[in-house]
Amino acid sequence: MLKNYFKIAWRNLFKNPLYSVVSIGGLFVGITFSLLIGGYVWQEFQVNEGLNNVDNQYILTSDWKNPNMGIDFTSLAPLSKALKDNYPTLIENYYRLDGINVIISNKNDHFRESVQIWDSTLIAMYGFKMLYGNPKTALLNPNAIVLSAEKAQKYFGRTNVVNETLSIENFSGERKDFLVTGVLKKIPKNLVTNLSDNYVNEIFLPQGSLSFFGRDQWEDWSYNIIPSYVELKNGIGPTDLTIPIQQLIKKNADQRISENLKVNVVPLKEFYLEKDNHLVKRMLYTLSFVGLFILLMAIINFINISVAHSSKRMMEIGVRKVMGGRKTQLVYQFLTESIVFVFIATFLALLCYPLAKPWFGQLIGKQIPELSSFPMYFIGIPLLIILIVGFLAGIYPAMVLASLNAVESLKGRFKKVTTSIVISKSLIGFQFIVALTVLITTAIISQQVDYFFGNSLGYNKQYVISASVPRDWSPEGVEKMETIRNEFAAMKEVNEVSLSYEIPNGNFGFQLPIHRFNDTRKNEVPMQSLVADSHYLDTYQIPLAAGTFFRDDMQVRDKVVINEKAQRLLGWESSEKAIGQYIKIPEDTISYMVIGVIKDFHFGSMADNIEPQVIFNPKTIPNFRYLSFKLRPGNVESSIKAVRTKWSSLLPNTPFEYIFIDDTLKKLYSNELQLKNAAYTSCWLSLIIVLLGVFGLVSMSINKRIKEIGIRKVLGASLQNISFLFIREFVSVFMVAILIACPVAYALSKMWLHNYAYQIEIAPKTFIWSVLLVTGIILALIVMQTKKASNRNPAKNLRTE
Repeated sequence: MLKNYFKIAWRNLFKNPLYSVVSIGGLFVGITFSLLIGGYVWQEFQVNEGLNNVDNQYILTSDWKNPNMGIDFTSLAPLSKALKDNYPTLIENYYRLDGINVIISNKNDHFRESVQIWDSTLIAMYGFKMLYGNPKTALLNPNAIVLSAEKAQKYFGRTNVVNETLSIENFSGERKDFLVTGVLKKIPKNLVTNLSDNYVNEIFLPQGSLSFFGRDQWEDWSYNIIPSYVELKNGIGPTDLTIPIQQLIKKNADQRISENLKVNVVPLKEFYLEKDNHLVKRMLYTLSFVGLFILLMAIINFINISVAHSSKRMMEIGVRKVMGGRKTQLVYQFLTESIVFVFIATFLALLCYPLAKPWFGQLIGKQIPELSSFPMYFIGIPLLIILIVGFLAGIYPAMVLASLNAVESLKGRFKKVTTSIVISKSLIGFQFIVALTVLITTAIISQQVDYFFGNSLGYNKQYVISASVPRDWSPEGVEKMETIRNEFAAMKEVNEVSLSYEIPNGNFGFQLPIHRFNDTRKNEVPMQSLVADSHYLDTYQIPLAAGTFFRDDMQVRDKVVINEKAQRLLGWESSEKAIGQYIKIPEDTISYMVIGVIKDFHFGSMADNIEPQVIFNPKTIPNFRYLSFKLRPGNVESSIKAVRTKWSSLLPNTPFEYIFIDDTLKKLYSNELQLKNAAYTSCWLSLIIVLLGVFGLVSMSINKRIKEIGIRKVLGASLQNISFLFIREFVSVFMVAILIACPVAYALSKMWLHNYAYQIEIAPKTFIWSVLLVTGIILALIVMQTKKASNRNPAKNLRTE
């Protein structure tokens, strides 16, 4: 009997090609998209899962009363080591890291790389595997270097490179050879080696190299920018560290830190999802719901078309019942057909997954895992999809068709299933609601993301590129870089060039407590400190509110520029009244005069409020990292080529690795861009599925009413009259969908926009254009189908029965 079910299902597949293609096509689209989203979500949940003893691994995060006093994902540099030394019964191990960017050379090849200086506990604590080298001795030499297999291949063309050397330049321009003592296997994605998606570490130096880079503050209890991790003993929980941490901070840190800092012990496998105000988790949940609704729309599409197609099978059902067929047998037959259809759609989706994977990965900016990378038990997921989706998609049509009266079926009547029309309209209405909601929210997300890149930044990013420079952080180094800057500025392809420590990418240098001269420290304001030369404002075209900016001929050692936010928080009523006033940094002997106030601009993400800023000149604080170039409009590629040639002569041992500020912003808003791209995709997919559903339903309706169309055509009905017959079937459904979708889309969009301090206003025209677009597409589809039917010879239509 089961064999017969499959035979009949297979025959019906080819007997009704239009029905089969539309049904399988919708399911295929929904299942493929759901598989891609599922693969991405699964991969993101695997971050840190592969680490050794992961359930006991924690990161120490900082909760500052004033968030400007420190970074949330770092803690006091000596804290994790002090916990291990003072509380060995609680702490199994600890690990700290410091990420820097340096120039690494192998003979004449020079590359700028992200490097991690680490405690020697990394390999033992997290279970990383070495291809070559001894993990116990690899980091004993302060001049050692450990590479990933990928970096070894990049520099030497092979992986067995132990005892080879690489030259590294420090921030003062000094070079030293480091001996390769180990090569790691492929490093899994985790927070220990990847501080962020844009800061990937595959090159590691031992703690003993800190002094070479001038960063040997790991024992300084005021140094609070070091990510720290601990491994707890079995049976020890995060709450067991609360008192020990408080005691260590109170004993070793100054009062200002101890009164403002609370250290949290966060499970490492959860931190990736929870960091940045649950940004990753929100993204994953959003994508999961999108994938679920796309799949649900595909299932609804299948149900609708199955019910609409049922009129063609009434005679078959009647004959089966007259011949003694039982209702259960009919249910099994239609469920089998449903499962066969879902099996074909799922099989095609699995075949399409490797082909669609690169496209989807590029779309959301993340690599999608191969099918082979999933655990073996994932084999059961396609089977569950086939059985569950097949059952859900087929049970309602099966029950409806199997319940038909034998006599009525033989007569071609469908009276007992008139309620199916209401259900079909309800289901297609749900599809309309989802499609319209997705379209409206996609439009709003797109507008908000465009707002991030628009003219509301407070500076002009057009034709601006930045490139990292060697860090000779001394007065002589600043003078040398200013000379080089002037050489670049003299080029005809360049409008302006600026030397600075920061570019507008959200990564400001450090925070300083600032208060007005002769004011108490109780009124100090934590500020973002920037270091920029006299050409910074002209390069980025940041407006000046009052006063002046730094000039090349100015004595700048005791002068600063602040932004409007800082002016207001320091208590000056206007920008003009701040000019000539003095500010103080605690424990600094210099009083700094405010010579200018700049307009507020978005240095970081618009998810956060603009922070108070104080700008120093490199001659005051000799720190710098970037040259920013404002290119002349025109042939940008030619201009960059000219700058590259000049760079190779002025900075021969430094790679010219530039980035447009537009691309810098793309990194800053990478999650938002991923969501925007995913929203666009889901929008088009939902529209495709809705159109497939409408196409199938209208096609079935036309086939049932083909004789009526012929009669109306003979009596003089126009194409508009005939089209309206089928359009009016959807008018009430679509009107209800509009009334539901618009408020839902508004509420969802407001919830999402609430995450941003600066956001667009939701305009009515977004809803109007979305409704018109969906309505227009659906009407065009219906008219096209009815036009094709009405163009047939009426005589042929009248002979159909």
